Amino acid sequence: MSTGTYQTCLASVGGDTDALLECIAGTLDTAMNTASDSVTNSVNTFFLIFAAILVFFMQTGFAMICAGSVRINNVQNTLLKNLLDACGASLGFYTVGYAFAFGGALSDPSQTTFIGNTNFFLMNVENHAFWLFQFAFAATSATIVAGTLAERCQMTAYLCYSVVLSAFVYPVVVHGIWSDNGFASAHNSNPLLGIGMIDFAGSCVVHVTGGMTALIATNILGPRTGRFRDIRGNILEKPQPMPGHSVALQMLGTFILWVGWYGFNTGSVVYLMQNDNYEVVSHVAINTTLAAAAGTVMALLIDTVIQEHNTGEVTFNLSYAMNGCLSGLVSITAGCAVVQSWAALIIGAVGAALFLGCSKLLVKRRIDDAVDAVPVHLSSGIWGSLSVGFLADPSWVSKVYGSSTHAGWFYSWSRGSADAQLLGCQVIGVLFVIGWVTVTMTPFFWLLHYFGFLRADSLEEVVGLDVGYTGGALHKRLHSKGDHDHDEQQYSAYLDEYVHRRRERAFLKNSSGHIPASSVHSPSLHGHSYHGRKVITPAMKEAAMANSTSSKEGAASNGAASVKSSPRDIDRDWNDNEKVLDGSRNSGVPSLKSVKEEEV
Repeated sequence: MSTGTYQTCLASVGGDTDALLECIAGTLDTAMNTASDSVTNSVNTFFLIFAAILVFFMQTGFAMICAGSVRINNVQNTLLKNLLDACGASLGFYTVGYAFAFGGALSDPSQTTFIGNTNFFLMNVENHAFWLFQFAFAATSATIVAGTLAERCQMTAYLCYSVVLSAFVYPVVVHGIWSDNGFASAHNSNPLLGIGMIDFAGSCVVHVTGGMTALIATNILGPRTGRFRDIRGNILEKPQPMPGHSVALQMLGTFILWVGWYGFNTGSVVYLMQNDNYEVVSHVAINTTLAAAAGTVMALLIDTVIQEHNTGEVTFNLSYAMNGCLSGLVSITAGCAVVQSWAALIIGAVGAALFLGCSKLLVKRRIDDAVDAVPVHLSSGIWGSLSVGFLADPSWVSKVYGSSTHAGWFYSWSRGSADAQLLGCQVIGVLFVIGWVTVTMTPFFWLLHYFGFLRADSLEEVVGLDVGYTGGALHKRLHSKGDHDHDEQQYSAYLDEYVHRRRERAFLKNSSGHIPASSVHSPSLHGHSYHGRKVITPAMKEAAMANSTSSKEGAASNGAASVKSSPRDIDRDWNDNEKVLDGSRNSGVPSLKSVKEEEV
């Protein structure tokens, strides 16, 4: 007790001993409560920021998986897209995304709205740690699509997509399921069917949103050249595997995601120092671990049994094991706080089995997903959301959401009831997310494709997007040894054509000051109609050469009539220009001498 407290109380109550003691005790209680509130807020803030860091670190895991799953001539392009995910998500979520997701929740908690309408540009946002945590979730949802569209998507389209998803599409889903004003939120004052949808950490909100977007995008974009059609556009009898260049990077990314998932799930408690949330956090972490382990073992076991049955040999597929682990993590995300540990094992195992089935189905339907993001996030996310409706334990539902009236369907049976209201809420929530993403993202990607901003240039796709977008090295061999040997001669011709086109474009730019910006179709490389950058025509080349020689003619005539260059003169000047280009005097333009034969 400070002397100031004693003097203040003495001055206020006089010499009455009992009153003096009561005054001092009350003052100390107030001071201790204030200090306790400060400690509680500090711990909650640190906990949320630490969880946000773990979730954001998952971007590294996604980047490593994507980089390891693509061929070596697309690594830089893939990594840049993962970086743009974080940048686009931060801009979109800062400007309007957070406002659409959580704006208006505090002004009138009893009102149900479709979208938020306050807190734009972080105005009047009190809990900045909560904004950071939610931004990390938005970035995660956006980056799910990166691997699916690898090796064939334009950079501009990807940046536009990440901003649109994080600024509008994803926030509406968040508002509907997580905001206090959301129609399906379990925190709504009048929840849907008396309970609302339980999606604790985002199996539906984050992963179904990202997975459904990836499915729509890859359907419109089309498969990679050589996956289901050869380099000439002919349909292959069997889909051609396109393994990534580094399994080590894929494994590193998987472990990073597993670690980040502890922040993803446990951080969704938000307030650590509230009620018995420390128990919930521990329970969530255990369920996360068990589901990941069960998913890994189940995926490996099922694939091994199938391979042994078909070939008679026992083999272990590392790629399936890694994706089975991620499928288990996605599946448990929705119910990690409200299911028992034995249920977490079942949820993770079933999620891995669904991943395998969905992955095979995509290949059969000739839908190209470079990293199996759609099976992992969409199928497992749907199952994880629905599993809560079956396996939510009443005691944990009461501890986390304050009511056990409606629990999992299996528990309702044990009560002698057939109450399936929670399961109904889960179904409604899943259908809402799928419908909303389909309605918004389908026209968005279709318009990008129609105007030629979605699919990468045909030749750039064949030689690798690192060349066209990040200035990477050219590789003579696109496929691993033994793949597409019958196409190697044709591929070399396309590579030479691409190099020649780059040199023509550079010359045209230097001569006339511009290059054509319109787009044309290149059906020769694909069975479908895809947009590509316009090639240089002979007429454009001749016009550029005429423009480049005009200065020479003016200097020679000195007032006399100009002499028009002959076609032979144009060819000679063009050959001189090619020598300059071969000498690498024009930076960033590759020459044939700089192309090295490399086998990937």
